[in-house]
Amino acid sequence: MCEYKFEKMKKLLWLFIVSLLFACKAPKDTDQPEQAEVVVAPSTPEPPVEIIDDNWVDPQRPIYRASETLLTDLVHTKLEVDFVWEKSQMNGVATITAKPHFYPSSTLILDAKGMDINSVKLNGKELKFSYAEDVLNITLDKTYTRDDKYTVVIDYLAKPEEREEGGSAAITSDKGLYFINPTGEEPNKMPQIWTQGETEASSVWFPTVDQPNAKTTQEIFIKVDDKYTTLSNGKLISSKKVANGMRVDHWKQELAHAPYLFMMGVGEFKIIEDSYTRQDGSKMAVNYYVEPEWAPYAKDIFGETPEMIRFFSELLGVEYPWDKYHQIVTRDYVSGAMENTGAVIFGDFVYRNDRELLDGNDQSTIAHELFHHWFGDLVTCESWSNLPLNESFANYSQYLWDEHRYGLDEADYYAEQEANGYYQSAGIQGYHDLIWFDYEDKEQMFDGHSYNKGGRILHMLRNYLGDDAFFAGLNHYLESRKFQAAEFHHLRQSFEEISGQDLNWFFDQWFLGSGHPNLMFIPFADGENQELVIQAYQKQDLELCPIYRLPMEIAVFDDSGKHLHKVEMDALENEFRIPFKGTLKGYIIDNQQMMLGDTKVVDKPSEMYRFQYYNGERYHARKAGLKLGFDSTPEAEQMVLDALKDKFWNIRELALDKVNSLTGENADAALKIVKSMVEMDPKSSVRARAITVLETMMEDEDARKEIYANAVMNDRSYSVVTEALAGLASIDPDLAMAEAQKLEGEKSSKMLFGILQLYAVHGGSEKVDFFVDALSGTTLQGWDRLGAINATTLYIANHDASVAEKALPIYAESLESGGYYMQMFIPQNVNYLNEYFTKTIVELNEELAAYEENDDAVYADQTRKKIAAFESVQKKYQALSN
Repeated sequence: MCEYKFEKMKKLLWLFIVSLLFACKAPKDTDQPEQAEVVVAPSTPEPPVEIIDDNWVDPQRPIYRASETLLTDLVHTKLEVDFVWEKSQMNGVATITAKPHFYPSSTLILDAKGMDINSVKLNGKELKFSYAEDVLNITLDKTYTRDDKYTVVIDYLAKPEEREEGGSAAITSDKGLYFINPTGEEPNKMPQIWTQGETEASSVWFPTVDQPNAKTTQEIFIKVDDKYTTLSNGKLISSKKVANGMRVDHWKQELAHAPYLFMMGVGEFKIIEDSYTRQDGSKMAVNYYVEPEWAPYAKDIFGETPEMIRFFSELLGVEYPWDKYHQIVTRDYVSGAMENTGAVIFGDFVYRNDRELLDGNDQSTIAHELFHHWFGDLVTCESWSNLPLNESFANYSQYLWDEHRYGLDEADYYAEQEANGYYQSAGIQGYHDLIWFDYEDKEQMFDGHSYNKGGRILHMLRNYLGDDAFFAGLNHYLESRKFQAAEFHHLRQSFEEISGQDLNWFFDQWFLGSGHPNLMFIPFADGENQELVIQAYQKQDLELCPIYRLPMEIAVFDDSGKHLHKVEMDALENEFRIPFKGTLKGYIIDNQQMMLGDTKVVDKPSEMYRFQYYNGERYHARKAGLKLGFDSTPEAEQMVLDALKDKFWNIRELALDKVNSLTGENADAALKIVKSMVEMDPKSSVRARAITVLETMMEDEDARKEIYANAVMNDRSYSVVTEALAGLASIDPDLAMAEAQKLEGEKSSKMLFGILQLYAVHGGSEKVDFFVDALSGTTLQGWDRLGAINATTLYIANHDASVAEKALPIYAESLESGGYYMQMFIPQNVNYLNEYFTKTIVELNEELAAYEENDDAVYADQTRKKIAAFESVQKKYQALSN
């Protein structure tokens, strides 16, 4: 399952979102105080007196979320389905071949949520069954042993819309089967059907053992109108036309996987074909299912996929194991993406045209879902407590791909974002063990621990073991557990067998421990002994965290060059004495920049940070050098000028934040560089940042106006154009509005959002139709759509009641069908508008009183009409809050 990135919009909303979505883990106190003994004297016939201790806790066993006990092994699942679109229902026949797991049994117990069960048969004969609380209990015709297979046929009706909906922060709904615009009432949304099984929602659309430690082969016969395309797991065996303009597609997967990975998709999708050549020379289909208008961009979006498959197959030493690798983009999806075996589903956030892709792509998400096909699909976590065996690896695949495709700086930059995501979510949700056996609800597992923290832990393990042992350990784990479920001990044992080391210490502190290290280093040079002395302290809360064993590498720079020293923190206080020759020029603690935790280095001189900027090979080291080495010296100003030309784009961005501190000739030199960056920098985000910096660097408005206008007309990056429009509006709003109007037809979520932001401040009342059309269409996606709602609210608050009246459907429709996050934030916007209406009505009443006092009948009448209009529209917005 896809993780969420901390992009600009998300950062603004993050604290509010997670405070609502994540329930904090309350500590469980299992210690019980000794009870006082009550003594009753024999001569006193009074009843015993109960002594109450306010601190006493009723003793209970701690929660332990065990793996599901497997009573039955699923062998094969065959589904035959057709749809009742107008009711959002599905007719199904499930033919399930199974056998007892170990103990003889005469019953088959299946998860089946919210269905009508019409019949259950075995060998054509009706079987008795009971169905209650989403559990189907079937009485078989006899007692079967683990050596006996049997096949039951279940005729049922799936009714997902009648289920009470649940969900989590990562997966916002658990209806399992979704009918999107099934009757075609929404003109801008293609009717479609898709499924989402994780965590335990596949049993909404077919009876099964809906647990991650169950495995079954599968096939599915999907009956649809002939105009529709279908997608499911495995190979398309046949596609046959039948009566009444219908068609039956037969998909079959002969390799077993978990039921939550079953997938089905239906719609008028366009299939863009691609392929991957396996190591044996055979070709495998790699197709992209998109809406027809996005077909020209499908390979721009997904075209790196075959190379990703090759790269991961070779890196792991395990060839991609499944029949195919297709990817489909759906509307109103309830998560980011999902790793359904060979049939990955994405939300429409991945729809980007070639210009949008200049500002960012979703290769990290594509890599994440692909890597799951080894970690999650091939080897599956045996319980949700072990979810990091799926998600931590998928998260780390993003680092591996960035490192391979874009270089180490890019990988380290995004790794820092992932670590920050863990710190932010854990700081609000609370800390817990990575392998979390006492969660309250399984959905809590989908958080910054399982994804972000787990990925960073794997990176530390890779650095400790070395690449050869690390990837050999992964190969051993995959080969020894393929097509099976696993717990984290299997992973540890694979690494131990390969490396020959006991790794309990690593897994105990990182997989079975909470929190992270809080480290302080106090370094100083002992010139007399020619030693760098580093006093190292662990200062984390020991009630939450362990005392860590932390191997790391320290780089020391002296007259003879760079020297690497391996050290290990293993106590609350350690001291390391590292020799140097001649002059100590610099040092970098954690030279590989891989440690997860809070780190503080005390009293490191700014000149050593500047040395670190020039000599630190890793992104984090150079970033810290630039940030902490900047002071008022000429050397620091020169460092900023050099950083404006750094090889890595984010360092250049960080340097742009410091250019206003430069003086004299350095300021002039920086201005020349920044002006050049606006036009020439290869990274669009750097060009966009350079545009914003110009406002404070250049006093000449005419010169800036020319630069802004040139960027609007000539830069292909929408983010650059958006920033240039904002800059242009600060000088010449009319020109900015005219240029924005030319861009209204661009099919770009980012561009549309940027235009709406501009119109929110500068747009007249005639632009309300543009706001309504933009929010009613499908171009705006994800967080841009949320931001567009905020822009619309600001726009309404700058105009009269007629604008609010026309915009009302935006809020009503978003509340009804806008998705999880939209429904969360719309009430805030509505409340803001109601406050605006109230304030405006008060002000208008004050104006009315003044007009009436002056006997100004014309203006008084006009003001009464305005008040009535605002009171009328306020009632309609208030109704949305009820």
